[in-house]
Amino acid sequence: MIKFDLSNARSYMDEHEMAQMQAQVSLAHDLLHKKKGPGSDFLGWLDLPQKYSRSEFGRIRKAAARIRRQSDVLVVIGIGGSYLGAKAAIEMLSSHFQAMQTKRQRKAPLVLFAGQNLSADYLNDLLAFLEDKQVSLNVISKSGTTTEPAVAFRLLKGWLENKYGKEASRERIYVTTDKQKGALKKLADSEQYETFVVPDDVGGRFSVLTAVGLLPIAAAGIDIRAMMKGARQAMQKFNKPDLTNNSSYAYAACRNVLLRKGYAVELMVNYEPSMHYVTEWWKQLYGESEGKDNRGLLPAGVDNTTDLHSMGQYVQDGRRILFETVVQIEQSRNQLTVPNDPDNLDGLNFLAGTDLHEINSKAAQGTMLAHVDGGVPNLQVTICERSPEAFGELVYFFEKACAISGYLLAVNPFDQPGVEAYKQNMFALLGKPGYEDKQAELEARLSDKE
Repeated sequence: MIKFDLSNARSYMDEHEMAQMQAQVSLAHDLLHKKKGPGSDFLGWLDLPQKYSRSEFGRIRKAAARIRRQSDVLVVIGIGGSYLGAKAAIEMLSSHFQAMQTKRQRKAPLVLFAGQNLSADYLNDLLAFLEDKQVSLNVISKSGTTTEPAVAFRLLKGWLENKYGKEASRERIYVTTDKQKGALKKLADSEQYETFVVPDDVGGRFSVLTAVGLLPIAAAGIDIRAMMKGARQAMQKFNKPDLTNNSSYAYAACRNVLLRKGYAVELMVNYEPSMHYVTEWWKQLYGESEGKDNRGLLPAGVDNTTDLHSMGQYVQDGRRILFETVVQIEQSRNQLTVPNDPDNLDGLNFLAGTDLHEINSKAAQGTMLAHVDGGVPNLQVTICERSPEAFGELVYFFEKACAISGYLLAVNPFDQPGVEAYKQNMFALLGKPGYEDKQAELEARLSDKE
């Protein structure tokens, strides 16, 4: 069960400020649930934990079982929301050293990712690694024409067909795309690849609990039924607008109060290495949803205690423009106690017999208190454990808060018009047909700098 604690931000907010947010939150809730707000065509995620397609869910589980049998490696090809959610779940719920384990130790194939960058070195290294492995591909794209995954799929599809032959490769390629249209859907139909649906009413950054995330997560051996159960519990729990009983809405309200008081950066903090990609997923969710019309908090992240020895100085004593949202895990999967050392040269015998998770928790508590004293408000989100159920609940908690927060900001939380700007310039500079005039303009601008 998720817990939200704002006590370490109380001194930075007057009590009436949260109370006065209630009317705005209630309005945002009505806009969301009555589908009258901007972006209302993209609210399929809202009831998804209850209303997802059971038939496709069954096909996902069967395909995942097939991938586990036939492959040492599953390469997931996608960018943004097409890979971050799955990456977050797999990193959070698997061994930290899964890449070094054998398939038997993992009890599942290794899930790797491509199409999230345009690095020739990355793809060459990936292809070299795959050379002696049994491989399947899951390409994820609504259109099939997004440059990064389309280039990666073209290369990996050719490599796979060269390795297995065209016919055998059909049994190793899984496509997650639009239900009816698009270049990738057309290819999947013509090649008879098994296909899963990117729902029309679920945007990429909200899609982790659809086939987009569920197929690779299930292929990694993670229980997606438990994940959906956790999301369903969160959907029921965060269904009323009352700030005193809805921690997801309270989080949305707090971050907006702090934004209005001049805090421009929200720094997500974790104390478990397995949570790094949860932060990366969260950064996309909030950055793409709120960063428009010259508004929104800048979402950033640190991995503590590691980053206390790099970013810690700035957080403690730098410009007072940020607040922290600390995500903690109550229970560690394992116990590891500090042994006694007769010589005690490091002076740590006072910790002898203490569990390492308790030491980590005390480090987190001490850091939060120091940062609060240093002028940094702290919000705290706590989950009980690293489990599929907790992951599903955490995803829904942040998605629901993001939607409410976007409406509090008076932006459309479900579009991303600014993402297209770099694509237009890239297409022009690469000489894509139809971009000749823009190509000449950009090349002139670049030549002026030389």
